[in-house]
Amino acid sequence: MSEFSLKQIQVFVAVAELGSFTQAAQALFLSQSTVSAHLAALETALSTRLLDRDARRRVRLTPEGERVYPAAKKILADCAALEEVLQNQDGAGLPLLLGASTVPAQYLLPELLAQYMKQITGVRYHLRRGDSAQIHKLLHSGSVRLGFVGAMLEPDSMTYFPMLEDHLVMCTANNPHYQALKKQNVYGRDLLREPTVAREEGSGTDRTVQSYMRNMGLADQDLHIVARVDDPEAIKRMTAQGVGVSVLSALSVASEVDDGRLLTFPMDPQGLHRSIYLVFPRETILSQSEQAFVRFCRQMAIRRNL
Repeated sequence: MSEFSLKQIQVFVAVAELGSFTQAAQALFLSQSTVSAHLAALETALSTRLLDRDARRRVRLTPEGERVYPAAKKILADCAALEEVLQNQDGAGLPLLLGASTVPAQYLLPELLAQYMKQITGVRYHLRRGDSAQIHKLLHSGSVRLGFVGAMLEPDSMTYFPMLEDHLVMCTANNPHYQALKKQNVYGRDLLREPTVAREEGSGTDRTVQSYMRNMGLADQDLHIVARVDDPEAIKRMTAQGVGVSVLSALSVASEVDDGRLLTFPMDPQGLHRSIYLVFPRETILSQSEQAFVRFCRQMAIRRNL
């Protein structure tokens, strides 16, 4: 028996119905190269060509594709019916299985989910938290279906959509020493050798900082790390008490800056930026409810960037 996947069938049907690789990629939240790869794998598995392009680059079914298409549609319809049975077994839809690293979990998802639940009645979700590396592992295991992370760790196997741009800043206690440095327009990079409270290894923040340091020719041993902590709230309290400086998300320290507990310094004249991403494995076949949520997230991301 030929070996092919449901994802390949879904891609084939989308291209056949839309008549375009580009439009199919957009509809399925995939890259065009991924769509082409799935179709090529299906044609290899079936040992036949399913689609052709004419002189105007329009996509048409081959005679073999015409025969395969109804069977492929039936497979997808049966899968949709199975999903509907599962969703209706307790009178409500299946919950969205979400995973999020610390910053998006605390400073992006509360607002995002509140707005989504106003639009879609009856929606439920389960949220698991961890650092960016842990969320990627949960996605691979299927424990969560959609993730929100601060680092693009696996671009070859995952689909990433940027949700918002986050700024990382050097945070310090609001004391006379750092107040004087603030008046001198010192940059955060000039404070990297101060006693430091760092995020845990594997977090998106730590990975961004490590990359920044490598570009400056610095290594971990060049820093005076007095603690590694996996809770930004604890880091902020430790920093405010003068335990050490820390590079943190500007989103996460806004209230502490406003009430005078912390000072912040831009890392350099250009600033240190990173993206918060919505992520899921490329092989994932999104359910209708998951597709609706992804569309909503992408719309919100576009509005934020206007």
